Amino acid sequence: MEVKPFKKLKLYGFNNLTKTLSFNMYDICYAKTPEHRKSYIEYIDEEYNAERLTSILTEVSNIIGANILNIAKQDYDPQGASVTMLISEGLVPEDCSQEGESPEEDNCTPDSVVCHLDKSHITVHTYPESHPDKGISTFRADIDVSTCGHISPLKALNYLLNSFNPDIVITDYRVRGFTRDVTGKKYFIDHKINSIQNYIESDTRNLYQMIDVNVYQENIFHTKMILKEFDLDNYLFGTAKKELLPGEKKKIKQRLKKEMYEIFYGRNIPKV
Repeated sequence: MEVKPFKKLKLYGFNNLTKTLSFNMYDICYAKTPEHRKSYIEYIDEEYNAERLTSILTEVSNIIGANILNIAKQDYDPQGASVTMLISEGLVPEDCSQEGESPEEDNCTPDSVVCHLDKSHITVHTYPESHPDKGISTFRADIDVSTCGHISPLKALNYLLNSFNPDIVITDYRVRGFTRDVTGKKYFIDHKINSIQNYIESDTRNLYQMIDVNVYQENIFHTKMILKEFDLDNYLFGTAKKELLPGEKKKIKQRLKKEMYEIFYGRNIPKV
């Protein structure tokens, strides 16, 4: 979806607005035995290792029209991975380093690199984990896309949703700071938005139940998403639904839904 700007502004200097899109994306499953739970964590750890995450973030950078200045990536023991990517809005001069060294050492002007480094970045951290005795395993990916200037992280929203296909999404979008036009007037946002949902493709929106909590006067937008349809087969790892007894199916479904709603609403739900 296109980010709708205000009437084109004549700015005094660089656009200093910082736009940040933050996600918590969750994948939930039921792994019946300790061996299944171990296999699930290993599968997720391999599926979303640092190399794969770097590829996803590189495509995000391409989609929003940013240039990659530096990449730091790390896989963790026993599981999990992190990637941090510094980006800039404008083209990076050929004599500037791509590895994040001081621009003075490469005879680069501060405007070409330094003004972007503290605000424009993309990060991802993963957290695979499992319940010690209830068979529930979760995978969480935390993603932040923070930009300054005219580029917008909202352009990458649908790509990220499609890359992870999450069961639950908690997402925030915030515009911070201000920029000035040539007369000195401050602008605290440079595009029109009333909900993150407006930037999600209709096919994806139809899959999720969504709740908004927006603070318009502060340019803070918050959307929570949870899948509408529940097919137990999609949540079993190492076990097929047909292998379970009717009583087991009911109990597992209750555990999974409880886990999902606790994450979605951000609080523990007591047993009925």
